[in-house]
Amino acid sequence: MIPFRFEKAFTEQDAIGAAAAGGRYIAGGTTLIDLMREEVERPERLIDINALSMGGVRVEGSDLLIGALARMAEVAAHPDTQRLQPLIAETLIEGASPQLRNMASIGGNLMQRVRCPYFRMLDAACNKRDPGSGCSAIEGINGGHAILGTSDQCVATHPSDLAVSLVALGATMRVRGPQGERTFAVEDLYRLPGDTPHLEHTLGPAELIVEVRVPGGPHARRARYLKVRDRSSYEFALVSTAAALHIEAGVVRQARLAAGGVGTRPWRLRVCEDALVGKAPDRQAFVAAAQFALQGARPLAGNRYKVELLPRTIVRALEMAAQTP
Repeated sequence: MIPFRFEKAFTEQDAIGAAAAGGRYIAGGTTLIDLMREEVERPERLIDINALSMGGVRVEGSDLLIGALARMAEVAAHPDTQRLQPLIAETLIEGASPQLRNMASIGGNLMQRVRCPYFRMLDAACNKRDPGSGCSAIEGINGGHAILGTSDQCVATHPSDLAVSLVALGATMRVRGPQGERTFAVEDLYRLPGDTPHLEHTLGPAELIVEVRVPGGPHARRARYLKVRDRSSYEFALVSTAAALHIEAGVVRQARLAAGGVGTRPWRLRVCEDALVGKAPDRQAFVAAAQFALQGARPLAGNRYKVELLPRTIVRALEMAAQTP
């Protein structure tokens, strides 16, 4: 690990000022420290933000508000999360081992970097790590890579489970930085790789995630997260689906769907959602809607199985959501 300077911030103003001067924020450190050990990340200055008042879970009306420094385990176990947004609780439990859930912050989870092995191999070509060097995954081992939102420069899959469910639920985030405060959809945090895969998010220099707001609604009660992976614990998704349904009088009034493990960012499935509205919540409707998820898919040699696995995962997640009392 390369030498670095470590300092603790006690106010948001101090943290933002230190980051504007070239520092990097650190909370749980479950991703950043890993990448520093491998010298993929080489920050010269780390700003510990754990003393800031940005934790906890609270409720405003039917909305769930989650502090960026709240730990995954805390949010998953919180009674307000389980009551108002059971999808978030389930996703957090599925998203990491108990040890990681105790350390990892909500903001850090949303900002974690890709798990592509070539990104972590300093002797491999990777446009995220070294812009212009190429993408070894395209012709290499790519069974876990994306089929949606890819480009000729990058095919890495977005890693966060939580982000998938937040995108499905239409969550927003509040950030602060040198230019003040702004609020935007969690979905808009993530960029497609295009020709600039090293630019992964839309945060400005020194901007700090403060809080995430998950809006309530009648769809929140019937909501499930299904994660398909190589092993049952401590593994990233091959394919996942967050599904939420508002069913009234035997008809789907509203559907919320997003997929993970298949896209270069959390992949909202709006066409599938639209196809479900007005239909009976049965397998026939779910199968028909799920086929729209493959629009624009570009499978590689090693991940063609996702073309079949994605619709099947969507159908099963919808069935699970529809069966929720």
